[in-house]
Amino acid sequence: MTSAEEWLRIESLDLEAQGVAHNGEGKVVFVEDALPGEEVRVATKRRKNNWEQATLLDLRHESSQRVVPRCRHFGVCGGCKMQHLDVAAQVATKQRALEDALWHLGKVRPERVMRPMRGPDWNYRQRARLSVRHVVKKGTVLVGFHERKSSFVAEIASCDVVPRHISDLILPLRALIAAMPARDRLPQIELAVGDRVTALVLRHLEPLVDADLALLREFAARHGIEWWLQPKGPDTAHPLDRTESALAYRLPEFGLCMPFRPTDFTQVNHQINEALVSRALRLLAPAADEFVIDWFCGLGNFTLPLATRAARVLGIEGSAALLERAGEAAALNGLAAKTSFVARNLFEVTADDLVALGSAAKWLIDPPREGAFAIAKALADVCDADRPAAQGPAWQPPRRIVYVSCNPATLARDAGLLVHRAGYRCSAAGVINMFPHTAHVESIAVFDHDEGER
Repeated sequence: MTSAEEWLRIESLDLEAQGVAHNGEGKVVFVEDALPGEEVRVATKRRKNNWEQATLLDLRHESSQRVVPRCRHFGVCGGCKMQHLDVAAQVATKQRALEDALWHLGKVRPERVMRPMRGPDWNYRQRARLSVRHVVKKGTVLVGFHERKSSFVAEIASCDVVPRHISDLILPLRALIAAMPARDRLPQIELAVGDRVTALVLRHLEPLVDADLALLREFAARHGIEWWLQPKGPDTAHPLDRTESALAYRLPEFGLCMPFRPTDFTQVNHQINEALVSRALRLLAPAADEFVIDWFCGLGNFTLPLATRAARVLGIEGSAALLERAGEAAALNGLAAKTSFVARNLFEVTADDLVALGSAAKWLIDPPREGAFAIAKALADVCDADRPAAQGPAWQPPRRIVYVSCNPATLARDAGLLVHRAGYRCSAAGVINMFPHTAHVESIAVFDHDEGER
């Protein structure tokens, strides 16, 4: 057990932005808010046979990369974990986490490590889910993120990672909810910032009375926002007064306008998303005569830009509702003739499914945190199999795959299949700092299948 008098030397950071040390007994100790190279004394909060979790008590040797957190709520609010670490060092830590995961979990080393992508470090977050809690004992309403490692809502008055006009709404939102008769039945507010419209989605557990609705309309008029109401699941969200929202983000390089609903999944950081799409297309380099498949296509964030370059793009997604809106976006941007969409359970894809879709020159894969194991395994199965051509030319694997990931562990797992079973090489990989000051690691990897090596 780690003594409160024992000085520990922090060796590294884990994926939760905790300092990692070993105590005198050789046991691993995870220390909140400690940075590599620092010497610290800790208070142990949790003990297991092989590790302990602790908080920082005293600091004897401070890291040169330690900075003063900009947000006054840092340490209490759980929205950010890395504000005490210089931003360049944050990015380096994420790059190391990606490389370590690829090697230790997938036994893959990229031939080239790409320069990390960085965007704005503050006021970047255009999507967020804010928790709401009426605290009767305190006589107040809280609106914000949860406290660190707690189900309680942090008491904050501002937030430096959301846009400034959203940060300025936190206190007015607290006052608004406190004045509403339904304040005990309003658990969350989801925000979505478009290029011209800001939408706030209010989750309510019971129907709102006229007095509630009047307060919402007054607030919207005063602050220039649009209210949506969500009585049940995300699909039930609807505008308070209008039948249609003007929410959209733009991809100027491709001349595209991307409409979305405030409960749709879109990247939280539109500026870095634009750079990510640009990099992904440069890496994939679709030719004007090529067929490309976009796996986990969502609303068409990559499908539509690809369609401005390739002959034909097939977007595949599990949600028919998302695909309907992706098709509408394709039509809006004049790309309906070059795009098609298929709804499929992407966690149950088989080798026969791949063959049935036909040979595509290139793939783009952008899965959720669970990764694309079924797709990678199916591709490995096809490449392993001795499949005679039935009619027409034999199915061919894509020459290049660009894989966008939000989880280094599942990327590494899938990379192992692609490299060691499907015959690909990982020609490049790098991180995208989509979520500055958090431990979230967004990354991109390129896999090439050299012709003639099947």
